Amino acid sequence: MHFLSLLAALKKNSLHIIFILIFLFAFQKTDAQNFRLKGVVYDSARIYPLQAVSVLSSSGAGTMTDANGRYEILVLETDSVWFSYLNKPTVKFAVAKIFDSQKFDIALHVNIPVLKEIILRPKNYRYDSLQNRIDYAKVFNWEKPKLTPNMGSGEYGAAMGFDLQEIIRMFQFRKNKSMELFQERLLQQERDKFIDYRFNKALVLRLTGLTGAARDNFMARTRPTYEFCIATNDYDFQSYIKFCFEKYQIK
Repeated sequence: MHFLSLLAALKKNSLHIIFILIFLFAFQKTDAQNFRLKGVVYDSARIYPLQAVSVLSSSGAGTMTDANGRYEILVLETDSVWFSYLNKPTVKFAVAKIFDSQKFDIALHVNIPVLKEIILRPKNYRYDSLQNRIDYAKVFNWEKPKLTPNMGSGEYGAAMGFDLQEIIRMFQFRKNKSMELFQERLLQQERDKFIDYRFNKALVLRLTGLTGAARDNFMARTRPTYEFCIATNDYDFQSYIKFCFEKYQIK
């Protein structure tokens, strides 16, 4: 009888131990540490940093390298990360095996001739736009004539009147139409230059590898609107170019 009681006690304790081990294993899985992985992406010679390289993780996080080739992405210990440039992904790197998470630099196989055009910079759009506004201040500041009542004081108290100059301007139909068209033309030129500033040949080269007539054809077919350029951040704007390039390759 004593032996049977001892055996039952051992079975009960074994179940407790199993439950404890299962709990500890589950806790360890859910308590995976997350941290920021940082580094720089270079060309194959490790001389030039690469911009607009996609950095992706198996948990779904993603980012892109900046103008200095730097990136920063939030990952888990159980993640794997990989890099993609011009639609060519690298092998996956297990985060747990990365020695220094604050300096995980990598070199990609990129031809040097491509890098020579990457260092080119578009014209300083902001300076040109400001100078254009100064040169044509009279046109940019022009407004349609309108009657606005003015309150004044007279011999018999307050009186309401209208600006004589505005009344004269209202009947200058040809001049008003000319100024309106000129102003709109300058504004459209400013919008077009802003699109050219963001959607430039150097950026398209980095993201697609296209050059010459092929690049010109691609840019003409996928040129974004001014509203899209204004509202979109750099990451989404470059994602748009990559998406258009994938569609362009299919056709």
